[in-house]
Amino acid sequence: MQPYIFPYVGYFQLVHAVDKFVLLDDVNFIKRGWINRNRILVNGNDYLFSIPVKNASQNRLILDCEFSDEPWQDKFLKTIEFNYKKAPFANDVIPLIERIVNFADRRISPFVYNHLNQIFGYLDFKKEIIPSSAVYNTGDFKAQDKILEICKKEHATHYINPIGGVELYDSSKFKNENIQLSFIKSGEVVYGQGSGEFVPWLSIIDVLMFNSKSQIVEFLNRYTLVSNE
Repeated sequence: MQPYIFPYVGYFQLVHAVDKFVLLDDVNFIKRGWINRNRILVNGNDYLFSIPVKNASQNRLILDCEFSDEPWQDKFLKTIEFNYKKAPFANDVIPLIERIVNFADRRISPFVYNHLNQIFGYLDFKKEIIPSSAVYNTGDFKAQDKILEICKKEHATHYINPIGGVELYDSSKFKNENIQLSFIKSGEVVYGQGSGEFVPWLSIIDVLMFNSKSQIVEFLNRYTLVSNE
Protein backbone atom coordinates (compact mmCIF):
# COMPACT_ATOMS: atom_id res chain seq x y z
CA MET A 1 0.00 0.00 0.00
CA GLN A 2 1.21 3.54 -0.71
CA PRO A 3 2.46 5.48 2.33
CA TYR A 4 -0.38 7.55 3.82
CA ILE A 5 -0.01 10.01 6.68
CA PHE A 6 -2.30 9.36 9.66
CA PRO A 7 -4.67 7.14 7.62
CA TYR A 8 -8.00 5.75 8.77
CA VAL A 9 -8.31 2.60 10.86
CA GLY A 10 -8.83 0.37 7.79
CA TYR A 11 -5.23 1.03 6.73
CA PHE A 12 -4.02 -0.16 10.12
CA GLN A 13 -6.27 -3.22 9.88
CA LEU A 14 -4.44 -4.11 6.66
CA VAL A 15 -1.01 -3.72 8.31
CA HIS A 16 -2.20 -5.74 11.30
CA ALA A 17 -3.64 -8.52 9.11
CA VAL A 18 -0.39 -9.42 7.35
CA ASP A 19 2.95 -10.92 8.34
CA LYS A 20 4.85 -8.41 6.22
CA PHE A 21 3.56 -5.03 5.06
CA VAL A 22 5.12 -3.50 1.94
CA LEU A 23 5.10 0.29 1.87
CA LEU A 24 4.71 0.88 -1.87
CA ASP A 25 6.83 3.99 -2.36
CA ASP A 26 8.26 3.38 -5.85
CA VAL A 27 5.03 4.40 -7.58
CA ASN A 28 3.83 7.86 -8.61
CA PHE A 29 2.64 10.41 -6.10
CA ILE A 30 -1.15 10.96 -6.17
CA LYS A 31 -2.25 14.59 -5.89
CA ARG A 32 -5.49 15.17 -3.98
CA GLY A 33 -5.29 11.60 -2.72
CA TRP A 34 -4.71 10.32 0.82
CA ILE A 35 -0.91 10.32 0.87
CA ASN A 36 -0.60 13.71 2.57
CA ARG A 37 -4.07 14.38 3.94
CA ASN A 38 -6.91 12.91 5.97
CA ARG A 39 -9.89 13.87 8.12
CA ILE A 40 -10.22 14.84 11.78
CA LEU A 41 -12.82 16.59 13.93
CA VAL A 42 -12.59 20.38 14.13
CA ASN A 43 -15.22 22.04 16.30
CA GLY A 44 -17.06 18.73 16.19
CA ASN A 45 -17.23 18.70 12.39
CA ASP A 46 -15.52 16.67 9.67
CA TYR A 47 -12.37 18.56 8.57
CA LEU A 48 -9.87 17.64 5.86
CA PHE A 49 -6.28 18.43 6.86
CA SER A 50 -3.45 18.54 4.34
CA ILE A 51 0.30 18.46 4.94
CA PRO A 52 2.11 20.44 2.21
CA VAL A 53 4.40 18.54 -0.14
CA LYS A 54 7.36 20.24 -1.79
CA ASN A 55 7.00 20.39 -5.60
CA ALA A 56 4.13 17.92 -5.54
CA SER A 57 3.67 16.24 -8.92
CA GLN A 58 2.05 13.07 -10.20
CA ASN A 59 5.11 12.66 -12.43
CA ARG A 60 7.34 12.02 -9.42
CA LEU A 61 7.71 8.81 -7.44
CA ILE A 62 6.59 8.92 -3.83
CA LEU A 63 10.10 8.04 -2.70
CA ASP A 64 11.34 11.28 -4.32
CA CYS A 65 8.72 13.47 -2.61
CA GLU A 66 9.06 15.21 0.73
CA PHE A 67 6.95 17.34 2.99
CA SER A 68 7.45 21.07 2.74
CA ASP A 69 10.13 22.94 4.67
CA GLU A 70 7.57 25.59 5.57
CA PRO A 71 6.65 25.47 9.30
CA TRP A 72 3.39 23.53 9.11
CA GLN A 73 4.04 21.47 12.23
CA ASP A 74 3.13 24.06 14.87
CA LYS A 75 -0.19 24.92 13.22
CA PHE A 76 -1.04 21.25 12.79
CA LEU A 77 -0.22 20.41 16.40
CA LYS A 78 -2.17 23.40 17.70
CA THR A 79 -5.19 22.27 15.66
CA ILE A 80 -4.92 18.78 17.15
CA GLU A 81 -4.46 20.04 20.71
CA PHE A 82 -7.29 22.60 20.54
CA ASN A 83 -9.81 20.11 19.15
CA TYR A 84 -8.81 17.01 21.10
CA LYS A 85 -7.47 18.29 24.44
CA LYS A 86 -10.62 17.09 26.22
CA ALA A 87 -10.56 13.64 24.61
CA PRO A 88 -10.06 10.82 27.16
CA PHE A 89 -6.64 9.74 25.88
CA ALA A 90 -5.29 13.14 24.81
CA ASN A 91 -2.55 13.19 27.46
CA ASP A 92 -0.97 10.07 25.97
CA VAL A 93 -1.72 10.65 22.30
CA ILE A 94 -0.79 14.32 21.85
CA PRO A 95 2.88 13.65 22.80
CA LEU A 96 2.83 10.70 20.36
CA ILE A 97 1.58 12.97 17.56
CA GLU A 98 4.23 15.55 18.46
CA ARG A 99 7.02 12.96 18.17
CA ILE A 100 5.69 11.82 14.82
CA VAL A 101 5.22 15.29 13.35
CA ASN A 102 8.67 16.47 14.49
CA PHE A 103 10.48 13.54 12.88
CA ALA A 104 13.64 14.96 11.28
CA ASP A 105 13.41 13.26 7.86
CA ARG A 106 10.96 15.20 5.67
CA ARG A 107 10.81 12.56 2.92
CA ILE A 108 7.34 11.03 2.74
CA SER A 109 8.38 7.38 2.74
CA PRO A 110 10.69 7.46 5.82
CA PHE A 111 8.26 9.80 7.57
CA VAL A 112 5.31 7.42 7.11
CA TYR A 113 7.47 4.37 7.88
CA ASN A 114 8.42 5.98 11.20
CA HIS A 115 4.89 7.05 12.04
CA LEU A 116 3.45 3.57 11.40
CA ASN A 117 6.08 2.05 13.67
CA GLN A 118 5.47 4.72 16.33
CA ILE A 119 1.73 4.06 16.38
CA PHE A 120 2.09 0.28 16.48
CA GLY A 121 4.70 0.76 19.21
CA TYR A 122 2.17 2.77 21.20
CA LEU A 123 -0.27 -0.13 20.76
CA ASP A 124 2.44 -2.57 21.93
CA PHE A 125 2.75 -4.28 18.55
CA LYS A 126 5.79 -4.90 16.40
CA LYS A 127 5.02 -5.18 12.69
CA GLU A 128 7.43 -5.88 9.84
CA ILE A 129 7.14 -2.94 7.45
CA ILE A 130 9.33 -2.72 4.34
CA PRO A 131 9.60 0.16 1.83
CA SER A 132 9.35 -1.40 -1.64
CA SER A 133 12.11 0.81 -3.05
CA ALA A 134 14.60 -0.45 -0.48
CA VAL A 135 14.35 -4.15 -1.33
CA TYR A 136 12.53 -5.34 -4.42
CA ASN A 137 13.90 -3.48 -7.46
CA THR A 138 10.62 -3.66 -9.39
CA GLY A 139 10.90 -0.32 -11.18
CA ASP A 140 10.27 -1.91 -14.60
CA PHE A 141 7.01 -3.49 -13.47
CA LYS A 142 3.63 -1.75 -13.39
CA ALA A 143 0.35 -2.20 -11.50
CA GLN A 144 -0.58 -5.85 -10.84
CA ASP A 145 2.69 -7.15 -12.30
CA LYS A 146 4.67 -5.14 -9.74
CA ILE A 147 2.65 -6.68 -6.90
CA LEU A 148 3.08 -10.19 -8.28
CA GLU A 149 6.83 -9.68 -8.62
CA ILE A 150 7.09 -8.54 -4.99
CA CYS A 151 5.02 -11.55 -3.89
CA LYS A 152 7.29 -13.92 -5.81
CA LYS A 153 10.44 -12.33 -4.39
CA GLU A 154 8.97 -12.87 -0.91
CA HIS A 155 7.83 -16.44 -1.72
CA ALA A 156 4.42 -15.29 -0.56
CA THR A 157 1.49 -17.69 -0.40
CA HIS A 158 -1.18 -15.08 0.39
CA TYR A 159 -1.55 -11.47 -0.77
CA ILE A 160 -4.05 -9.17 0.96
CA ASN A 161 -5.18 -5.90 -0.61
CA PRO A 162 -7.72 -3.23 0.41
CA ILE A 163 -11.28 -3.93 -0.74
CA GLY A 164 -11.14 -0.99 -3.15
CA GLY A 165 -8.75 -2.97 -5.37
CA VAL A 166 -11.14 -5.81 -6.21
CA GLU A 167 -11.57 -4.63 -9.81
CA LEU A 168 -7.84 -4.05 -10.31
CA TYR A 169 -6.62 -7.62 -9.86
CA ASP A 170 -6.95 -10.78 -11.92
CA SER A 171 -7.24 -13.64 -9.43
CA SER A 172 -6.25 -16.20 -12.10
CA LYS A 173 -2.77 -14.66 -12.39
CA PHE A 174 -2.23 -15.02 -8.66
CA LYS A 175 -3.61 -18.55 -8.73
CA ASN A 176 -1.13 -19.47 -11.48
CA GLU A 177 1.65 -18.44 -9.08
CA ASN A 178 0.07 -20.41 -6.19
CA ILE A 179 -0.73 -17.19 -4.34
CA GLN A 180 -4.05 -16.72 -2.60
CA LEU A 181 -5.59 -13.31 -3.31
CA SER A 182 -7.82 -11.72 -0.65
CA PHE A 183 -9.32 -8.31 0.02
CA ILE A 184 -9.80 -6.86 3.45
CA LYS A 185 -13.25 -5.51 4.28
CA SER A 186 -13.60 -3.43 7.43
CA GLY A 187 -16.39 -4.14 9.86
CA GLU A 188 -18.25 -1.41 11.68
CA VAL A 189 -16.04 0.75 13.90
CA VAL A 190 -18.10 3.04 16.13
CA TYR A 191 -17.04 4.80 19.34
CA GLY A 192 -17.87 7.86 21.41
CA GLN A 193 -16.50 11.15 20.07
CA GLY A 194 -17.84 13.34 22.83
CA SER A 195 -20.96 15.27 21.91
CA GLY A 196 -22.56 15.34 18.48
CA GLU A 197 -23.32 12.77 15.81
CA PHE A 198 -20.66 10.11 15.18
CA VAL A 199 -18.42 10.78 12.16
CA PRO A 200 -17.03 7.48 10.81
CA TRP A 201 -13.69 6.62 9.19
CA LEU A 202 -11.69 9.61 10.36
CA SER A 203 -7.91 9.60 10.69
CA ILE A 204 -6.32 7.20 13.17
CA ILE A 205 -5.69 10.35 15.24
CA ASP A 206 -9.38 10.43 16.13
CA VAL A 207 -9.43 6.73 16.99
CA LEU A 208 -6.38 7.07 19.23
CA MET A 209 -7.83 10.06 21.07
CA PHE A 210 -11.12 8.44 22.03
CA ASN A 211 -10.21 4.79 22.61
CA SER A 212 -8.03 2.72 24.91
CA LYS A 213 -5.22 0.62 23.48
CA SER A 214 -7.17 -2.58 24.08
CA GLN A 215 -10.24 -1.17 22.31
CA ILE A 216 -8.15 -0.10 19.31
CA VAL A 217 -6.62 -3.57 19.09
CA GLU A 218 -10.16 -4.96 19.02
CA PHE A 219 -10.93 -2.55 16.16
CA LEU A 220 -7.86 -3.77 14.26
CA ASN A 221 -9.29 -7.28 14.28
CA ARG A 222 -12.73 -6.16 13.12
CA TYR A 223 -12.51 -7.15 9.46
CA THR A 224 -13.24 -10.01 7.06
CA LEU A 225 -11.25 -11.29 4.09
CA VAL A 226 -13.07 -11.81 0.80
CA SER A 227 -11.98 -12.97 -2.66
CA ASN A 228 -12.90 -11.71 -6.14
CA GLU A 229 -13.47 -15.14 -7.62
